[in-house]
Amino acid sequence: MSMPTLDPARLFEVGRSLAPLRDQGVLIVGSGFTTHNLREMGSGPDAPPPAWSAEFDAWTDRAVASGDVDSLLDFRVKAPAARIAHPRTEHFAPLFVTLGADADAPAGRSTVIDGYWFGLAKRSFQFG
Repeated sequence: MSMPTLDPARLFEVGRSLAPLRDQGVLIVGSGFTTHNLREMGSGPDAPPPAWSAEFDAWTDRAVASGDVDSLLDFRVKAPAARIAHPRTEHFAPLFVTLGADADAPAGRSTVIDGYWFGLAKRSFQFG
């Protein structure tokens, strides 16, 4: 499914409408990087993350782990370095759909991939 909008609240509601599919065995996947600023990429795959990337990644990890959906939906205002981490939001937007799909049963949220690639955070979450 392509993103019908990049508005976090609307995408969260799209996810909520998809939630019943989980009960039918459908896997809902949101794909993107936790930080995505190609102009600020490091010089190699093992480049250390810049402070803005590490700060945004840590904030996102804490917000997801604590279930702070309101802050995540308002990430452009509440997250540190949000405009650097995501000059455009399409790579962060899939998170809102998956959060919505998990909203009524938020147990079992975990990080399944973390670390950095060219300084960009590649954290991936698994819900439910």
